[in-house]
Amino acid sequence: MIDESPALPAPVGAGVYNVYTGGPAGSALPTTAQLGLEPPRFCAECGRRMIVQVRPDGWWAKCSRHGQVDSTELETQR
Repeated sequence: MIDESPALPAPVGAGVYNVYTGGPAGSALPTTAQLGLEPPRFCAECGRRMIVQVRPDGWWAKCSRHGQVDSTELETQR
């Protein structure tokens, strides 16, 4: 069976780095991230710190190399 769901954008998709800590993927998540209260701070692809803007209705994060992702875009993929 082929999974036809769209892949997550590179800055928050499955990558080499943890998007909350910047460490290796699979490292422990902070409690606030586990509760869904923390936006991603590091790019999953390159590990660079992202520019993050938190809004009342969500957040957006931008990697200088891999582009921008908005939390509203991710909600449609759930």
